[in-house]
Amino acid sequence: MTQPLAERDIADFLPHRAPMILIDAVVEHSQDRLLTKVKISEQSPYFDDARALVPNYVGIEYMAQSIAALAGVEAEARGDIIRVGFLLGSRKLSMHTPGFLPGREYLTQVQRLYQEDTGLAVFDCRIFDGDTEIASANVNVFQPQDTQAYIAGSLEAMQGDSA
Repeated sequence: MTQPLAERDIADFLPHRAPMILIDAVVEHSQDRLLTKVKISEQSPYFDDARALVPNYVGIEYMAQSIAALAGVEAEARGDIIRVGFLLGSRKLSMHTPGFLPGREYLTQVQRLYQEDTGLAVFDCRIFDGDTEIASANVNVFQPQDTQAYIAGSLEAMQGDSA
């Protein structure tokens, strides 16, 4: 019997490793959609002691890692490896909070809006504090089929430009 996603270690679905894993768990998965959670503590990465919170700009990384977790869940279902992806940017980024407070659990919902065979995709992302939406963005990402070849090709192109 397969272990429910919510009981699995989030690291099973991410190319990241500690201490750069910022989300805690998958809560729910359906086609093209994933819900993750993060519980904030004073030990959370990027916790700002002076402000007693994780700054709101870290929310874009919660969104990006939730997208990566969706890609990881889907890769595992296909019997594929977990691959690195790249956050290209965001549109319509809206933050309605100064940050994420210790002792609170936040949910991040990602919904695939569009994906090309090339690996380019757009996601609708939202972060919730309870039932209240506190952040949203359309996030653009890219996941090459062969990360090493993509990076090598990018480096060659950069070196050719500087010659």
